[in-house]
Amino acid sequence: MESMMNENVYAQLGVSDQVYRFGEDVLAALRPRFDAIDQVAEYNQAKVIAAMQKNRVNASCFAATTGYGYNDVGRDALERVYADCFHTEAALVRPQITCGTHALAIALSANLLPGDELLSPVGRPYDTLEEVIGIRESACSLREYGVSYAEVPLREDGSIDYDGVRHAIHERTKLVTIQRSKGYATRPTLSVAQIGELIAFVKAIRSDILCMVDNCYGEFVETLEPSDVGADMVVGSLIKNPGGGLAPIGGYICGTRKCVDRCAYRLSAPGLGQEVGANLGLMTSLFQGFFLAPTVVSGALKGAIFAANIYEKLGFKVVPNSTESRHDIIQAVELGSEQAMVAFCRGIQAAAPVDSYVTPIPWDMPGYDDQVIMAAGAFVQGSSIELSADGPIRPPYAVYFQGGLTWVHAKLGILMSLQKLVEEGLVSL
Repeated sequence: MESMMNENVYAQLGVSDQVYRFGEDVLAALRPRFDAIDQVAEYNQAKVIAAMQKNRVNASCFAATTGYGYNDVGRDALERVYADCFHTEAALVRPQITCGTHALAIALSANLLPGDELLSPVGRPYDTLEEVIGIRESACSLREYGVSYAEVPLREDGSIDYDGVRHAIHERTKLVTIQRSKGYATRPTLSVAQIGELIAFVKAIRSDILCMVDNCYGEFVETLEPSDVGADMVVGSLIKNPGGGLAPIGGYICGTRKCVDRCAYRLSAPGLGQEVGANLGLMTSLFQGFFLAPTVVSGALKGAIFAANIYEKLGFKVVPNSTESRHDIIQAVELGSEQAMVAFCRGIQAAAPVDSYVTPIPWDMPGYDDQVIMAAGAFVQGSSIELSADGPIRPPYAVYFQGGLTWVHAKLGILMSLQKLVEEGLVSL
């Protein structure tokens, strides 16, 4: 009776009986993995609660501040909560940080000086960082300010080329940037254990090299964070995992006191640092979003695993594959054509609570060389902890699916993406 009721409600949303039953057959085998995800979420939830209790979070922390933001007890408490959760000396958590790219740009420009070299030992970084670094020419890039850049591509199997890293490090190497997630590349996401091994390798060569981890999409996926395995800075966006879907804007940098102090000076001004920056009434959303984040991330993870199993069963290449361990919330599916990418994204958009009637199309986006298609009917613009899918229109025509504030919504999005592919005649069940 319950199964028939669910089937009927999905039919009202546009999912055919055939697609629904295909999904249910796939889902039946995933219960043990979902149970394991729930155990990680339970651990991380307890970690967040412990940090909030330790820092005596109370109603006064939710009060709005304006102007300079002097004596903002909520802002200061939130930063201590982040530092305790990430086991770092300090944290900078601000609505004035507009996105993940902005947070990374702050961390890099604050801790690199003219003559220094930035090294990426995990290949080319995410597209929007290319102009920050100066790989693609841009005003105010690190390159324009005299910071050079080097990278070591990953091996064909996605593993780290340790010999290449050793040869790339020299006396001017100041900071190593490690992108945990895959970005717009179909390479494996790095586990916290792999990141720890890489950091230990770099520090053994030169202990004074700073190691920064782009932690976007990875927070609360495992019980450990990169800061637990030696990272000097971990950086991310609040409209991804740690905002829990409630943060309307913001970013974070957790790390050593020295690194975070420099980041605060770069964000505001030398001499001002963390003393200024009003919260503008966002504290309740930032605290409550962080509180909800472990559970929200668990739902997104279940959606990613469901998507991998659905599309691998249909013969598509998926990264990670249907059985691999998970280290971020992103699921890449190589669809093989622009038409299939558009159909997939139309399905995700059609499942949204906001702008479900909109038809996504590829278009030019700031920070990207190729046209990009994005599907995201989100309460917060650009929030990729909410159900979304996107990708650059270029071979192998991979779409990157992520998010879902609830597992049930992620499930609907995946079924709708499949429905659109079936309707276009691109998939046969």
